[in-house]
Amino acid sequence: MKRLFKKSHKLVKGMPSAVLLSVAIHVGLFFLAGALVVFTVVKKREVEFKPPRAAERPKMKLKKPKVKIKKTSRPKPTTRIVTKINRASMPDIQLPEMSGMGEGLVGGLEGFDLMPDFSEQTMYGAVQSIGNDLVGTFYDSKRGRDGKVLSGVDTSGDSWRSHIHKFLRRGWDTSVFSRYYRAPQKLYATSLVVPETRSSIVPLAFGDADAVGALWMVHYKGQLVHKEAITFRFWGTADTFLIVRVGGEIVLASMYLSPWEDFMGAVIGTLWNSDSADSRKYHMGNNTVMVGDWITLEPGVPLDMEILIGDNGGKACFMLAVEEEGVEYERNRQGGPILPAFRTTELSHDLLDAIYKNLYDGETSLTNGPVFCDYDIPSRTATTNKEPEEVEPPMVEASATREMRTWTLADGRNVEAKMINIFAGKVVLENATGKIVKLPKDRLSAGDIEYAELAEPPDFDINFLKNFRHVDFSGSFYDIQWWDRPPEDWGHYGFQLKQTSTGEYNHELHAEMFVVGKQWRRSKYTLLDRQKTSFIPAEQERRLYEFRSKRKVVIALDEYSNTAYGEDYYGYVVTVTDARGKLIALESSHKWLPDKLANLRKLSVGNFMDDDCIRTYPDTAGKSSFY
Repeated sequence: MKRLFKKSHKLVKGMPSAVLLSVAIHVGLFFLAGALVVFTVVKKREVEFKPPRAAERPKMKLKKPKVKIKKTSRPKPTTRIVTKINRASMPDIQLPEMSGMGEGLVGGLEGFDLMPDFSEQTMYGAVQSIGNDLVGTFYDSKRGRDGKVLSGVDTSGDSWRSHIHKFLRRGWDTSVFSRYYRAPQKLYATSLVVPETRSSIVPLAFGDADAVGALWMVHYKGQLVHKEAITFRFWGTADTFLIVRVGGEIVLASMYLSPWEDFMGAVIGTLWNSDSADSRKYHMGNNTVMVGDWITLEPGVPLDMEILIGDNGGKACFMLAVEEEGVEYERNRQGGPILPAFRTTELSHDLLDAIYKNLYDGETSLTNGPVFCDYDIPSRTATTNKEPEEVEPPMVEASATREMRTWTLADGRNVEAKMINIFAGKVVLENATGKIVKLPKDRLSAGDIEYAELAEPPDFDINFLKNFRHVDFSGSFYDIQWWDRPPEDWGHYGFQLKQTSTGEYNHELHAEMFVVGKQWRRSKYTLLDRQKTSFIPAEQERRLYEFRSKRKVVIALDEYSNTAYGEDYYGYVVTVTDARGKLIALESSHKWLPDKLANLRKLSVGNFMDDDCIRTYPDTAGKSSFY
């Protein structure tokens, strides 16, 4: 039988299949390697940093600062009465709350600037500390910390008195007042003598125009010290209340004696009571006076001192006096002692002005008695805080007789003559024989031209300006009985100068204005405003120069319970002088005022004066029915 064999097909004749497959794989790998891109990392050459060329700046020559030191200057003692710094506990910390106050202080009312005058010294303190004073903080219990009126204000004052009592019972803890509005402006008091006045003036003194005079408190804090050993006690009167704390203990509390309400019981309760038989025996202000506890101070050893005052509306009165052990005092008509006012320094003339005009005769003495500080104070009565202004030389009228003088012509010749006037651009001269010569200005020397022009000043009509508006306070809290505030007139003074003569005048002129007020129903005058300005007539349009003072004057006249307060406008003086100091125009409301110009120039705004315009104190309120 024939055997069958199946033949297999070969790729390459005579070559094994495995070898052929291996060759194919290597060839593929070769081509794959050739297809790969080989990257070469090339290192960049580092950039060399070359600093820029130094800029050439001009070198300034430094000067050694110099400070002028008066030869008479002496360092102040370091042991003065200073306010004690309290580290506030967390509940007492108050965030700045200015939203309710900002518009009142800065924005004003319809364009009027309501910023307080920081140079003013009020009966509640000054805006600047002298070191030995009591720092006063004003609280308004009708408003919250943000300045907005609290809901459900208890206008009867019960809640207000309750919080005062709580403050006292908790050791004078100011966190009790933390929910109330606190005025940002503090005052620094060296005394506390506030005769019977409107309660509404208190928030104004602290720069708060929105508080309304009711349900407020002022907390004073400082130290009490005397340079020698002294034993004394306070006498105090208040409407509504005045409380004094020394060394952590209440030593005096005075409340308004009301036939309808027990203010003393509501505020003080059993916290303090006077043991003096003289308490409630004599009158001071609009209330009877309370007598405090005896206090002994060691030489130069301070004790912490605090005063709290407050009022519920209407009138306010706070008077703190001192009785020194073993001292006899003059007596007033009711038989009570005329005690010296409590003070930490001699009172300035400005502060005395503020107190005297509302003080009744025989209530207290402001210029004698102990001064509570630990250094020597001059025994003289303190004078004004303001620097006296320079007194200018007396003015000479321009119409004075012109004398013979030597005139130098442009060609060098001299002429002896006196000037008559300037007419049609020519200088009219009269020589010794009476001959009249008219010379064009260009024929005179420059000095003679200036002399001729100054000798022929323009004529002016003077028109005094008063731009005032009447402001009434009504609505909201102002409509509550006894919480009202008297109307005021706010405005500015000024003047217009209208040139009535022909010709141009290219030299500077100086205009000065004095505005005089007078105490209402009394005899003393006061300087309401004083301004000085300069101008060149040739530069004024329509030959008219107008000046308006930037000082806002507030006139408030208040007649309350037969007591008159305030000062009213009285009159003015306006003068115009040239570069030589010669008077060329004058206008006055009263004939006697121009004769007193030399004295008027020695005064500062706000000073009181007599008929000779010499500074004095204002008239007091007269005699009280009690004295």
